[in-house]
Amino acid sequence: MALKVKAQEKMQKIGKYEGTYRYIMMPEIYTSLSQEKVIKEAAMRSGVSKGIMQACWDAAGEVIKAWATEGHSVALPGLGTMRFGLRAKSVATAEEVKTGLISTRRIIFTPAVDLKDELANTAIQITCYDRNGKEVKRVTSTDPGTVEDPENGNQGGNGGNPISTD
Repeated sequence: MALKVKAQEKMQKIGKYEGTYRYIMMPEIYTSLSQEKVIKEAAMRSGVSKGIMQACWDAAGEVIKAWATEGHSVALPGLGTMRFGLRAKSVATAEEVKTGLISTRRIIFTPAVDLKDELANTAIQITCYDRNGKEVKRVTSTDPGTVEDPENGNQGGNGGNPISTD
């Protein structure tokens, strides 16, 4: 299995390369799977009925939401953990602390090592298309598979090799 990416030649309308054609990469085949399809597949793989799987799915979602909003980091089976966080301005004294310093609330997902390893070991296939939509090149990755992980000191899921930040 491989991640499929397309590199489409497009005219740049802003920025450093404004007025020139550049190849821009984007996912080629990514679809949003419906909850119903996921539940059906999980029921089939586990041997339980779709109704029971739906009830479990709903209950797990409610538990995850409740615990995460109480401040817990909650395990997502086979995926990693999820927690809530925030971005806020810092101040010099406790007297200056107020809710107005909070700029955004965030959902933070920390992938499991196995999931990062799976991504690191998945090939990437790139198909290049010129500005007229004609296929001009195909490339399969030979990169080291470095996986970004900003939550853990920018260490990747490929043996802890540092991540490039460029």
